[in-house]
Amino acid sequence: MHAMTTTLGHPLAERRRTAAGTHGAVTATLGPMASPISGGRLDGVDLEALARRVPTPFYAYSATTLDARIDALQSATESHGIAVRYAAKANATLALLQRIAEAGFGADIVSIGELERCLRAGIPADRIVYSGVGKTTVDIATALAAGVECLNVESLDELQTIERIAEASNRPVRVAARINPDVDAGSHAKISTGRAEDKFGVSPAEARAWFAREQASPLVRLDGLHVHIGSQNLDLAPFHRAFAQVAQFARELATLGHPIASIDVGGGLGVAYRDGQRPPGIAEYMDTVRTALSGFSGRILIEPGRWLVADAGVLVTRVIRVKNTGTRRFLILDAAMNDFARPSLYDAWHAIAPLTPRDGTPLPHDIVGPVCETGDTFARDRLLPPCHTGDLVLIHGAGAYGTSMSSNYNTRPRIAEVLLQDGRYAIIRRRQTFDELIAGEQPARHWESA
Repeated sequence: MHAMTTTLGHPLAERRRTAAGTHGAVTATLGPMASPISGGRLDGVDLEALARRVPTPFYAYSATTLDARIDALQSATESHGIAVRYAAKANATLALLQRIAEAGFGADIVSIGELERCLRAGIPADRIVYSGVGKTTVDIATALAAGVECLNVESLDELQTIERIAEASNRPVRVAARINPDVDAGSHAKISTGRAEDKFGVSPAEARAWFAREQASPLVRLDGLHVHIGSQNLDLAPFHRAFAQVAQFARELATLGHPIASIDVGGGLGVAYRDGQRPPGIAEYMDTVRTALSGFSGRILIEPGRWLVADAGVLVTRVIRVKNTGTRRFLILDAAMNDFARPSLYDAWHAIAPLTPRDGTPLPHDIVGPVCETGDTFARDRLLPPCHTGDLVLIHGAGAYGTSMSSNYNTRPRIAEVLLQDGRYAIIRRRQTFDELIAGEQPARHWESA
């Protein structure tokens, strides 16, 4: 594995100058439902003109909006001495990862594929933490060979496997015990990770036994704690309860002769997908982290993902047709659940609007895609002005968990991604061709016995 040497985006200094220029207003706009769309333009780029060059659907990202989030996070964390490990699962497109790497942030990964992406984007291995409940022996060996910063451990079996691999390969590694604090963050059940019934982490009692046992390898250094209670959290109180519980556990371990060098508090800070949602500001969140971990003198890490990238992205799609059944009015788009799974998977709400609204009385629409599933639905009974075939429609807040969760269901190619800044655009992922989609498939010509 190696860091990618090619340039995938603007140098850090240049993008900082640009962000302060024509579209500097976006930099200061970090409040709820801050839309980077103005006059049919995103970051100065005419989306109607762009859609004549790039086939819809496609993802479009505002570099200026992303830079504003990066700047805000840098300011908030540097003042508190907190290290950022971006949750790559939110969006691991190389050009965006490189922008995050240029800011000096590390990464939180959950697969070897994400490790390779982060290394190629320029994030050094010693700023990468590896999370997840199902790391295989190959995954662990690869991570140790790369020299990752830490493995967040989810079970005794995993810890013992790490010890065996470290001994066999003679590679040192730091590990952190992931604690399940049994705190319900109040978000959607499918993105809650800190309750006792969730698959993640272990109880403080079990982790205490890990620290008390004689380590099977001196190469494995168990001196960290990790906690993550879920995603899209809009209330700071569950964060405080979970972090305070982990801080208390760290104090207890220290009295037992097991000093803790680092606490990783995970991510999960939410964004405003709809009007009326008021997520905490990043400064408030940092104050919560510091208050809950008051007295802890070791290293603190956070793993933001959605908060950094969600608001920077829109899904640009086109109306295929409008269908009126007499009881329902369907707006059928060329984007589908395979392109953007959140509404189908989580019943997630996203602002949806025509790029150029037509005159007329808004009417309720069911906004759907062409995939052969009833679940291929982006919204129901959404009030929209009259729409016609060929109109462009934007799905907002699509920068996180859009492209990273996309698939080829119904043999649909993965769509393009475009980065926009100061009136310019760059294609950072071209639309997949059919030959690329079926690459690796072949007739059953050669039969063998296992």
